[in-house]
Amino acid sequence: MRRNFIVPLAALLATACTVGPDYRPPEAPVPAAFAAPQPAAAPGATIDPARWWAAFGDPVLDSLVTRALEDSPDIAIAASRVRQARLQEIAAGAVGKPTVNASGNVSHIEFSKNAGFSSLARLFSGGGSGSGSGSTGGVALPGSGITTYALGFDASWEIDLFGGGRRGVEAAAARADAATWSQRDAAVTLAAEVAQAYFALRLDQDQLAIGEQELVRERRAQEIAAHVAEVGLSPQVDVSRQRAALTTLEARLQPVRADAQVRIHSLGILLGAQPESLIGELQQPLPALGAAPVIPAGLPSDLLRRRPDVRAAERELAAATADIGVAVADLYPRFSLTGALQLLSASLGNLFSRDSVQATGSGAVSFPLLDWGRRKATVGMRKEDRIQAYARYQQTVLGALRDVEDALVRIDAERSRNATLRRAVDDAARVARGVDAQFRTGMVAQDVLLAAENQALVAREQLAGSDAQLRQDTASLFKAIGGGWSDEGGTSVPSN
Repeated sequence: MRRNFIVPLAALLATACTVGPDYRPPEAPVPAAFAAPQPAAAPGATIDPARWWAAFGDPVLDSLVTRALEDSPDIAIAASRVRQARLQEIAAGAVGKPTVNASGNVSHIEFSKNAGFSSLARLFSGGGSGSGSGSTGGVALPGSGITTYALGFDASWEIDLFGGGRRGVEAAAARADAATWSQRDAAVTLAAEVAQAYFALRLDQDQLAIGEQELVRERRAQEIAAHVAEVGLSPQVDVSRQRAALTTLEARLQPVRADAQVRIHSLGILLGAQPESLIGELQQPLPALGAAPVIPAGLPSDLLRRRPDVRAAERELAAATADIGVAVADLYPRFSLTGALQLLSASLGNLFSRDSVQATGSGAVSFPLLDWGRRKATVGMRKEDRIQAYARYQQTVLGALRDVEDALVRIDAERSRNATLRRAVDDAARVARGVDAQFRTGMVAQDVLLAAENQALVAREQLAGSDAQLRQDTASLFKAIGGGWSDEGGTSVPSN
């Protein structure tokens, strides 16, 4: 009899199939090369994409990014989502597998002396009086009770005949992978945000340093104007004009000071700390920044492998494809098996004897007959989800290509501008030195010297702004090509 049951079941499982479309990775057409010009990297120079910020050679930046990747709430949230997705994958894997439960109980029934069953009990017990407290012939007498002991197992199995459970596992695994790539994308974004905020802070500090030098020059010019006016060689209006220039410069520096404080607050938040926690560290004199590194962007096809947001979008597409199979499986019959094996006895002494064994088993099948189109509509909705996921994947790929192209164009333009400004700084410095020599010999007035020095300071200020912009554009390019994560975990991608 047992063999007669197993053979049809084996034949049934042998014909099991997995409904719904099988997933195939999409083919995203990308150009063979980027249109924007790419600078050539220095011979022998190597940059680790996982820790691209180290290429700037700034220990302060290294420390800030490392602490942010370890302590930022954004990274903690992303890591928690990865763990949650992995747990969902485990839960999905349990679908379609047998479940076994152990149970044990003790029950006691005390019979009423006045209930109708009491008369029946007297009949089977030989007409004994209702005052007895025992039981005769296996039937409890009125006013007595029965205690039953039970210990056993019950099992159930809904056979995943059409693969709905297997498709659910595929969807859960794909979403777990998507969560991992989203975590890496969070690390990429955070590292770039820290670097750009830091470079903006350093620009504010450079502008303040240059502004302080301008203030020194303006105060000296005001003293000269006041002295000349006192001896009657110039009108008093020149003194007022010089004072206005001084106060205007002082007013212009106040927003820069405030902006520097705001940058420090932003960095504190990015590091998962109090806004004011980095003031003491970042307001002290910091090491000079080097030139922005030159990095090749690689090939557009590399983005499909390197960019975490592209990989996450591809995994979401895989999950949406598997969801169709889950919905299609609901259109087919469901087969289930249940069984229980118990030791049941009215006496604890013989509970573990062979005569106490009690077994039950059943099989069931359910088939959807009338649901007013609900299941078919669900299949249609899952197909639309897949269409949307594919469109989001395409959109993400196009956005990645644009990010790189934009960063390359900005870097190319800023490098040309930076080279021009650097020549302008050199020219303005030579002019200022020449005018200073003429002033010392009495060939030019001091206002001419002050004007030349002012021109040199303006050129330096513009060059500082260009240097900062070039560093920020370089950080944007690193982010655009997907730098800032690693498979090993480490500081760039904290382990789960």
